[in-house]
Amino acid sequence: MLDIKFVRENPEIVKQNIRNKFQEQKLELVDKVLELDKENRAIKQEVEALRAERNKISKQIGALMGQGKREEAEEVKKKVAASGSRIEELSAREKDVEEELLKIMMVIPNIIDPSVPIGKDDSENVEVERFGEPVVPDFEIPYHTDIMESFCGIDLDSARRVAGNGFYYLMGDIARLHSAVISYARDFMINRGFTYCVPPFMIRSNVVTGVMSFAEMDAMMYKIEGEDLYLIGTSEHSMIGKFIDQIIPEESLPQTLTSYSPCFRKEKGAHGLEERGVYRIHQFEKQEMIVVCRPEDSPMWFDKLWQNTVDLFRSLDIPVRTLECCSGDLADLKVKSVDVEAWSPRQKKYFEVGSCSNLGDAQARRLKIRVNGENGRKYLAHTLNNTVVAPPRMLIAFLENNLNADGSVNIPETLQPYMGGMKKIEKKSGNK
Repeated sequence: MLDIKFVRENPEIVKQNIRNKFQEQKLELVDKVLELDKENRAIKQEVEALRAERNKISKQIGALMGQGKREEAEEVKKKVAASGSRIEELSAREKDVEEELLKIMMVIPNIIDPSVPIGKDDSENVEVERFGEPVVPDFEIPYHTDIMESFCGIDLDSARRVAGNGFYYLMGDIARLHSAVISYARDFMINRGFTYCVPPFMIRSNVVTGVMSFAEMDAMMYKIEGEDLYLIGTSEHSMIGKFIDQIIPEESLPQTLTSYSPCFRKEKGAHGLEERGVYRIHQFEKQEMIVVCRPEDSPMWFDKLWQNTVDLFRSLDIPVRTLECCSGDLADLKVKSVDVEAWSPRQKKYFEVGSCSNLGDAQARRLKIRVNGENGRKYLAHTLNNTVVAPPRMLIAFLENNLNADGSVNIPETLQPYMGGMKKIEKKSGNK
């Protein structure tokens, strides 16, 4: 959410930013905000003047009564009562105006960084850099669920009977691999100086609207019936929410946290073949990283965060690339975002396994996360988040890139201690 003062002083910049995000239907909202803001300030000025005048003339009542000027005192009382009625009327209108103003401000997109490429959707995202050499082996790579089934490692049919489509049972060595990746990612981030955290998996509505746009909320979040609680779609929601209504001492910044959680998402709409299996699902687990920092430090932390994900995937022998998200692909609160994509030997292309975002002060403004700086100066923090690893999707890349011609899967040396020293996952007898 933008600062109303910024919108007031820079309406054309705000409108051009809306055009750059191809959301022309929101252009009229800027003029509506300016109109409401003008009315709101006029109301405040009139209320302030009325209160000052009322206080002034109220003092006259006692003096007039003391002088025996009862009739004059009664006339002054009428003026005080009239002022009170007008103040009450204006205050009611002020509340309505501020509620409408906030509602509109919540849907006007954040100002994107000047470095963000302009484009309508994810088809116009721009490749930045590749890490590792993509390899296509001289043998056929099966679909990821077929690989898992060869190890008796997944049961989708039972999951459908229990919970419906979009769920799974992971079994045996694949389930162990899933947990090993999460544990490895946890320690990887701890070794990089992040504090490990397990957050609440449900959050209240004021936190939801503080960390994401209404469009994202509708598309992603599951609401708990009869309660003001939502299941989290990522632990970033809980982790940023941890600082709601807080004034953080500047000397305690940056706050660098890495968190584990299950994640729950609606994932609306039909999906193609490559998004079946465990690619796009309603429930998964993830290791996340978030940073709360000073505004001037957020660009530096942005680069550190996506580099962490790249380094983790490379340590597991998975080639990756970074992709700069274009203006039309950025969620409304984001200033800048980079996707990390892993190489799929089967598809002979990259696919998304993580997303790193700088949200500037947008979440901090919504959640009132402030920093107590020098000489008591208070300012809004900047917040950032990035996926360390989300195993169900990451497992696809892991299995494809470490698959051998005989159907076994190599376990990279860095992961072997988390797999009990296992160097390979072998096919179960009876599976071809």
